[in-house]
Amino acid sequence: MKTLAAEGRTVFLSSHLMSEMALTADHLIVIGRGRLIADVSVDEFIRRHSRHIVVVRSPQAPQLAELLAGPDVTTKAVERGLLEVEGLTAEQIGTAAAAHDIVLHELSPQQASLEEAFMVLTRDEVEFQANTPVHADDHEGALAA
Repeated sequence: MKTLAAEGRTVFLSSHLMSEMALTADHLIVIGRGRLIADVSVDEFIRRHSRHIVVVRSPQAPQLAELLAGPDVTTKAVERGLLEVEGLTAEQIGTAAAAHDIVLHELSPQQASLEEAFMVLTRDEVEFQANTPVHADDHEGALAA
């Protein structure tokens, strides 16, 4: 498939296996309940539909969490000396830490997998859910997966 695409051909591949799509696709078209949900590159899809978390390891984690606190910033203490920060970039965190002489041992932006991003986008778009009650008058089907 990659060879055909490299020749300038368009290759359509329909799959629910996001690990397969992450390895083969450059562009995604996602359809749910008969309507177009996304038409975008794989990289853009992941960027748009994933949480932006930065893992920060510091012997001064509590002080750093206080420093970073804000209305659009969430800090979560995962374990002693380890934070997950959402709402700031690694650069913003590093700059704030440096300005306040806070030592950092790790500063790692985390990126979701294609499958995680897909699940976030489509969680309300699936036709059949295990927790969906089945009614006799349902027109979309009477299956629960």
